[in-house]
Amino acid sequence: MGDIPSRSANATAGDLGVTSGHSSGAGSGASPSRYEEPPIGGGGAALPKKARFSMETGFRGISTAAGAMVLVIIIAIAVFLISKAIPALDKNTVNFFTYNRWAPNADAPAFGIAVLALGTLLSSVIALVVAVPIALAIALFLTHYAPRRLATPLGFVIDLLAAVPSVVFGLWGRDVLQEPVRDFSVWLNHYFGWIPIFGGEGPFGQSIMLGGLVLAIMVLPIVTSLSREVFQQTPGMNEEAALALGATKWEMVRIAVLPYGKPGVIAAVMLGLGRALGETIALALTLGITWEISFNLIQTGGNSIAANIANSFGEANDTGRGALIASGLLLFAITLVVNMTARAIIYRRREFRDSAA
Repeated sequence: MGDIPSRSANATAGDLGVTSGHSSGAGSGASPSRYEEPPIGGGGAALPKKARFSMETGFRGISTAAGAMVLVIIIAIAVFLISKAIPALDKNTVNFFTYNRWAPNADAPAFGIAVLALGTLLSSVIALVVAVPIALAIALFLTHYAPRRLATPLGFVIDLLAAVPSVVFGLWGRDVLQEPVRDFSVWLNHYFGWIPIFGGEGPFGQSIMLGGLVLAIMVLPIVTSLSREVFQQTPGMNEEAALALGATKWEMVRIAVLPYGKPGVIAAVMLGLGRALGETIALALTLGITWEISFNLIQTGGNSIAANIANSFGEANDTGRGALIASGLLLFAITLVVNMTARAIIYRRREFRDSAA
């Protein structure tokens, strides 16, 4: 019995052997340790250095240069107009803003833009009053009422009006539209002659009303196209929610579509106004070209800044060209103020909408 080994001794020896084996294995190089550095390129590797030039950097540089170029061009135009207008304004013997005659080629130059500014504003206002309601109605019809097979070709035809040259509109207004406008002016004068804008004893025809109607047709595709794009962007959830609450189709348009598209509609109207303010040939062919300050819309007469430039530039001397450039500078300033006002309204509306959301 003395030769039989003790269980406790063997167990102890076995435990010591296993323990020593584990301790030696943990320290050996064959078994990896969890504290070793991860291999290069793994999940914990250092990020690569940013490249000095990338597509994103190049695109940012091109976009910045393009934006800066627009500002440079606008400033260059303003500097050119001012530099050419100042010599003529120095020679002017009357007030440039209130005088109602145009004689810059005389020995004592005398010219003013009172008549031109009034005619420009009146014809543009008439164009917007006529074109904007029609354009909005067409845009709503194309986006929410007309079937697709009718809306697509009709929208294409309306967009084609923007490609028609302005001289074509002018000739059409003078040779085709003038007679109906003259008859309508006679009717207005007969029944509403007690209103100053429809008064007078004639003649009627080539008037501010004729020029304004031609401008309305010219700005119609611009306002229609932009308004249509805006109305198509209205979230479908807003329209479906209005209909789910029991609103009719028109009530849905009034409470969901029009409020959402208001900033875009304002932008479309302002772009149309810019087109109307700067139109030249169409007004030169349809206005009676008089130098009288009058708010009458139906009597033959009227004038505008752009039409006067087109009619007078060929016969102008140095002072006359400077005077015409001065009037163009005023038109440039009016257009700039109109666009800045439109952008301010749009941004204010956008901030209000974002804060409400």
